[in-house]
Amino acid sequence: MRLNNRNPDQIRPVNITRHYIKHADGAVLIECGDTKVICTASVEESVPPFLKGKAQGWLTAEYGMLPASTNERMQREAARGRQSGRTMEIQRLIGRALRSVVDLKRLGERTIQIDCDVIQADGGTRTASITGAFVALHDAVAKLLSQQLIETSPILDHIAAISAGVYKGESLLDLDYLEDSSCDTDMNIVMTGSLGLVEVQGTAEGAPFTRQQLNTMMEFAQQGIQTLIDKQKAALAS
Repeated sequence: MRLNNRNPDQIRPVNITRHYIKHADGAVLIECGDTKVICTASVEESVPPFLKGKAQGWLTAEYGMLPASTNERMQREAARGRQSGRTMEIQRLIGRALRSVVDLKRLGERTIQIDCDVIQADGGTRTASITGAFVALHDAVAKLLSQQLIETSPILDHIAAISAGVYKGESLLDLDYLEDSSCDTDMNIVMTGSLGLVEVQGTAEGAPFTRQQLNTMMEFAQQGIQTLIDKQKAALAS
C-alpha cells in the first residue's frame, strides 16, 4: 500500500478554501495532501501591447515556491536575479491551461493575472496550481459580472490537472514527493470538465513505459480529474 494506505488510482485528500486573501479578486488555498498552494486572480484594466486595440483580453500566470516550502530552504529566485527554467515552464503551463477554457474576447481589454505561490510542497504543485487557480479565476469573473463590467462569463468549461506515473513497476495516480522523486515515469495531465485533453506531459525518467501503462495512467487521470472538478463545483457552491 502507498502512504496513507492509498490505492493506485486514489487521489490524496483535497480541500479548496475560497476568499483566502481579501485583496485579490479571487483567492484560493488548495490543499492536495501535504501540498498547499495559494492561488490568486487579479484583474487589471489593461492588456499587453500586442493586444491593444484588438477588443480582447488576456490571461497570464506566475508561479513560485516559498523558501520554506521544501525540506531544505530554497533561495528566492528574486535573490538569484532570474527565474529557473522549471518556474518558467510551469507558469506557462498554468497560463495555457486556463486560457483553453476562457473566451478572451468576452473579457474586453483587460488582463486577469493568476499568481500561484506554493507554501508547502509534496509533489504535484503544478497540477494543484491549475486546479486551484480555476476556482480563483471563477471568483474574479463573478466579481466582473457583479460590477457589470462584462456581460457574459468568458469561462467555457471547468479545467483541472493531476499527476500520474509508474513507480516500482506500477501505474499510480497523484504522486507525492517520495513517489515522484524516484518514479520511472512522470506524467502531468490537464483536462476540461467535458473530458477534453488540454495537455499531456509524460517522460520516462527510468525504464521506458508501455502502451498499457500509458492507458492505465490516462484512465486513472480521467477519474481523478472528474473528482477534482467535483471538488471545484462543491467549493464554488459553498
